[in-house]
Amino acid sequence: MRTIILAEKPTQAVAYSKAFKSSKKREGYIEVSNEYFDGETYITYGFGHLVELYLPEQYDEKYKNWSINNLPIIPDQFKFKTGKGKAEQFKIVKNLLSEADQIIIATDADREGENIAWSIINQSGINPQEKIMKRLWINSLESSAIRDGLTNLHEAKQHYSAYIEAQTREFSDWLVGMNASPLYSLSLRKQGIRGVFSIGRVQTPTLYMIYKRQVEIDNFKPKPYIELLAHVKTGKSEFEAKLDPFIRFDNQDKVKVFLSDNELVLVNKSQSKENNNNFGIINNIIKDKKKQPSPKLFSLSTLQSRANKAFKASAQNTLDAVQSLYEKKFLTYPRTDTQFISDEEFSYLLDNINQYCEFANVTANIAHKEPRKRYVNSKKVQEHHAIIPTRTIPTKNQFMKLTSLEKSIYELVLRTTIAMFLDDLNYDEQVIIVKSGQAQFKAMGRVITTPGWKLLFKTNSKKSSANGEVSLPRVDIGQKVDFDLLDEHKVTVAPSAYTEGTLITAMKNAGRDLADAQKEILKETEGIGTEATRAGIIERLKAKSYIELKDNSLAVTMSGIILCQAVELQPLLNSPELTAQWEMALHEIGQNNRTQASFLKQIEKFILKLINEVPDQIETNQKLTDQINSQKDTNADQYKEHMGICPVCKAGHMIDRGKFYGCSNYNSKEACNFSLPSKWAGKILPKTAIKDLIKKGHTKEISGFKSKAGKSFSAILELVDGKLKFVFDK
Repeated sequence: MRTIILAEKPTQAVAYSKAFKSSKKREGYIEVSNEYFDGETYITYGFGHLVELYLPEQYDEKYKNWSINNLPIIPDQFKFKTGKGKAEQFKIVKNLLSEADQIIIATDADREGENIAWSIINQSGINPQEKIMKRLWINSLESSAIRDGLTNLHEAKQHYSAYIEAQTREFSDWLVGMNASPLYSLSLRKQGIRGVFSIGRVQTPTLYMIYKRQVEIDNFKPKPYIELLAHVKTGKSEFEAKLDPFIRFDNQDKVKVFLSDNELVLVNKSQSKENNNNFGIINNIIKDKKKQPSPKLFSLSTLQSRANKAFKASAQNTLDAVQSLYEKKFLTYPRTDTQFISDEEFSYLLDNINQYCEFANVTANIAHKEPRKRYVNSKKVQEHHAIIPTRTIPTKNQFMKLTSLEKSIYELVLRTTIAMFLDDLNYDEQVIIVKSGQAQFKAMGRVITTPGWKLLFKTNSKKSSANGEVSLPRVDIGQKVDFDLLDEHKVTVAPSAYTEGTLITAMKNAGRDLADAQKEILKETEGIGTEATRAGIIERLKAKSYIELKDNSLAVTMSGIILCQAVELQPLLNSPELTAQWEMALHEIGQNNRTQASFLKQIEKFILKLINEVPDQIETNQKLTDQINSQKDTNADQYKEHMGICPVCKAGHMIDRGKFYGCSNYNSKEACNFSLPSKWAGKILPKTAIKDLIKKGHTKEISGFKSKAGKSFSAILELVDGKLKFVFDK
């Protein structure tokens, strides 16, 4: 019997091979010993997606030139092709699958992994009914986890519905993108807007979330208000107390009424405090011993949010770092949406806790050797558990070779995991109620008695008063104290702009205003986007120049504002509602309670609705027209998407044409055909990089390129004789 193990990429295949007694690298596959199966065993791999959907022009050449008359674009049957530069590897995989008696799907254990594997299998033309089809389902690339998975294979059909669900999502995203993007681009072009506008089911509502927040900030008008603050002095100690219940006053007249009604007198600021003879009485003292458990374990979203706040890391950089640590076998599977582990993971963590502590240079009492529901709940672990350290702990040499962000991420995950086993943070909470006149004022204090897990994490001293110890003096009920009452004049503060961290959280929590059924499915699916796609969505918005990063905050560009105002008239495109409706249907498909065909019919109806309504909406939208005219007056060049003077002919402008950047003189008598790609080596090039190439001839170092073997790398791009090349040592 011949067994073929299909991995997602080369690094994964190499990790699998190390779980066998021996292996030999071949061209496009690895031959391994067969201690798990009878006969020959080979591990082959894709480069992620070996197979991708046809583009519209590959169905019909008329789609090469955009025209509203050619819409809708709805294929009778979706067709697939081998990705560019991947034909040779696909041929190797196809031949191996054709000769296999048993196929083990070993791509990432999630919906997209199913999609990648079955797309390859279907494109190879084999009949799965004639093969033994199995599924490797693991959360770690450690050899022990792989060996355990190989001896406990699932039936492939157990996960097949996840493939249909993922494929349906892929088809529907294609339909919306390939129809709505030209529709909006052409409609805006009629209003004088140059460039290509990209529409996406998750991308567009995410952009609109940032836009709405920016509008709130721009339109925010600070409002003055007044608070009453008491300075209480007893002996040599002094503390502050706030009105209880707390009241915020709109104006000084309301303050005067309140003071009169409650027999209170403000401090005369022109006099010293010693001459202000106000007093209060300690009316009540409440003391309570409290404890705080350690933070929950990380899902990908919560880790991305924390890393952005702590290290200013982008969501994509965090995902790349966790993926790299996963491939190095130091952390478990990264694209997880749960913060829980099962008893099995807790058991191995407990077995290795001393080694973890030694690596982290932690000397602490292991207080919790039994699983607690805050962290361990098998019912909340479905495809994957929380991100935790594996049994493989990096050596000092291995750790030193990690990037700075990888080191920070590993230590953060490691310490958060260790914290689960340590004492809770214990503290005494004290509340002092002071009465003066007919009003009460409250002061709260907190004294840490046992720091427990808190010792694992450095505390910002500036925030210690808010999160750490705030000590209050000893007082007795009925005690008379000096009491100085001040009125503090303040103004309301605008909401904060989104950072990548807070945006990830907002995407995860999206849909709070939807109907109950939609809320429920968004709760199940964790908002809009998935753990695996949210970082990519943000990167795509940046690459399309719809948003930009300013001091770790996200801002919408002029192009982004135009797009948001254009889609405002189609609420299903700019809110989480569309995602909620789609996810409900996709969830039903994944549960075999709905067909792919019925769902796609609904998508087609939605596209027809857009085609019928959008052109007129954009033409008659006065708000959008005003915005366009305003931006034309202030920055006409940006509006036309000119990237700079063509470096070849020195006369035309480089213009964004969607899939590439081309010279505006391509139709002139002395035609200039110079162009630059919008995507290079698997990386969508930011417009800042394109501008650098045009003006300087080279870019800054760019991360996220993919080699033919699927490995990520960083490099400088340089323009030499009109052609791009990588530079690694500039």
